[in-house]
Amino acid sequence: MASRANKKKKKRKWLRVLMFTFALLILGVGAYAYSVYNSLTTAVDTMHSPLEREKSEKRTEDISLTKAEPFSVALLGVDQRPGDKGRSDTMIVLAVNPNTNSVKMLSIPRDTRTEIVGKGTVDKINHAYAFGGVEMSLATIENLLDIPIDYYVQINMEGFKDIVDSVGGVTVQNDLDFTYEGTHFSKGELLLNGEKALKYSRMRYEDPRGDFGRQQRQRQIIQAVINEGASLSSLTNYGDIFAALGNNVKTNLTFNEMVTIQSKYRNASKSIEQIQVNAQGTMISGVSYQVISEEEKAKIQQALKDQLEI
Repeated sequence: MASRANKKKKKRKWLRVLMFTFALLILGVGAYAYSVYNSLTTAVDTMHSPLEREKSEKRTEDISLTKAEPFSVALLGVDQRPGDKGRSDTMIVLAVNPNTNSVKMLSIPRDTRTEIVGKGTVDKINHAYAFGGVEMSLATIENLLDIPIDYYVQINMEGFKDIVDSVGGVTVQNDLDFTYEGTHFSKGELLLNGEKALKYSRMRYEDPRGDFGRQQRQRQIIQAVINEGASLSSLTNYGDIFAALGNNVKTNLTFNEMVTIQSKYRNASKSIEQIQVNAQGTMISGVSYQVISEEEKAKIQQALKDQLEI
């Protein structure tokens, strides 16, 4: 009898140990999850930078993400160096349609000659940011493309190296052998740290494709960062990743809007079509521009309008 009682007591003891261990595991995971969530929301709060306008003048009604309506977002890669306000050297417009589960992506050449809305001049489109920041850049892009820009994401390219380093570097496939600012980039697969990734994304003059080649490399780096940031190995480094994002990214998207997009629009990212801009390099008064013909402009505008269902 005593032996049976001792066995029961030992069994209960092991059950208590297992329950206690399980409880500690749950608490540990809960604390970790809370820490990740807290760091993420802090970073998003830091990144959040609303526009003065409530919505685009080209929108007659508010866009509803909860109803999964098509929307547009402009990605502005701003080259901000010490003592320089910067220019939006990278301008990418995404038109996202969950009804067709597709995204159309347009890269606007930085030297595109167009009206700078709010300045009253015709100039290179990337100068709009230097003249009037995000607001003037978006107004100018909207005027060029004749579509509403619902959201924006601004990335400080100078600080982008911190983001690359926070995910442990990025791997890219380089299709052009070149040297830039003392660093050689050979053809093939390259593992780049933040400093090298920034140089890789900045080179333009040695590329026979000019600004188009640079835009391609910048998209490579951004996509690689997203892939690395989404990997399980990056979870242990989330603090550095969120801090780097908070310091170098600005957007008018709220945390709830980001969650809604992830929930309702994620299938659209599986089909991304790049729209190529056919522009003509032209010298005007000694300045080099990319000029888009009226016919080409109309074709691009219609493609984006169809995608946004407007």
